[in-house]
Amino acid sequence: MNPIHKSSDARVEVNRAGELEAFVQVVDRGGFSAAARHLGVTPSAISKLVARLEARLGVQLVHRSTRRLQLSAEGQLFYERGLRVLADLDEAERSVASDNAPRGRVSINASIPFGHRLLLPLVPRLLEAHPELQVDVVLTDRVVDLIAERCDIAIRWGKLPPSDLVARLLGHTAQAIVGSPEYLARHGTPTTVEELARHNRLGNTYRRNVPDWPLLVDGRPVAMPVVGNARASDGSALRRLALSGAGLARLSVYHVLPDLRAGRLVPVMEAFNPGELEPIHAVYLGRPGRLPARVRAVLDFLAAHADFEGADWVPAPGA
Repeated sequence: MNPIHKSSDARVEVNRAGELEAFVQVVDRGGFSAAARHLGVTPSAISKLVARLEARLGVQLVHRSTRRLQLSAEGQLFYERGLRVLADLDEAERSVASDNAPRGRVSINASIPFGHRLLLPLVPRLLEAHPELQVDVVLTDRVVDLIAERCDIAIRWGKLPPSDLVARLLGHTAQAIVGSPEYLARHGTPTTVEELARHNRLGNTYRRNVPDWPLLVDGRPVAMPVVGNARASDGSALRRLALSGAGLARLSVYHVLPDLRAGRLVPVMEAFNPGELEPIHAVYLGRPGRLPARVRAVLDFLAAHADFEGADWVPAPGA
């Protein structure tokens, strides 16, 4: 710690914490030599620090003699106050040290589907594992600015653009084009690219909007434009549109796996599914080795417990 003390006539660099530590050790250990041995410096260095402290304060703190030290009244007062200052400094350092027990508030931003399906059910277990944490969960499909919104961790889906953020991979999810049985009964189940082109293809309006659906036709990648009469601002709303029979939607299997299992949604065009997996990352500011214990604890917990069902989705033969 090297704070700057500004005098009236010049700017002087002063190691106030070092001076205070030297003075307290001199008093506690009964001499300059003992304090020097404890701090790993020379007795002359300790003497200079205490002399500089006295000169800056304009008072004598220690009466020196060849046989013993005696504190002045000012020295006794400064010693008692100094003990409290050093104790507060130690506590401040312990409270933010990376190897300290995780405590404090952590803000986590996630998409609405991810938040409801995975994050919120995990919060009680996270707080049970780390009872001194407090968690703020913010659910939105809007891409947030971590600094502007004071967010510690954000969950991001898909390929990440270049940024100053650090990313930790949590898992993957497959993708599928789905429709409700009612919609398919009215409009037919597409089995070719030409038939798919005649269907209502639901899109989205959020910033990570992808304008095309990727298909694989005879080993060639084909981009199917997303053209439909309805769009939604988040994945949950797009799922609801598909469930209501408004059209076909391309969604993460993770989000719609219960619907697929229950038959509320039906996968289509699986023979043309390129099988790409969408990565899911936790992104945060800072360097991995310099994270606060509270943030590192949440990242470790998410990496260990985030179970992305549907990442191993295999289309039915001939689907």
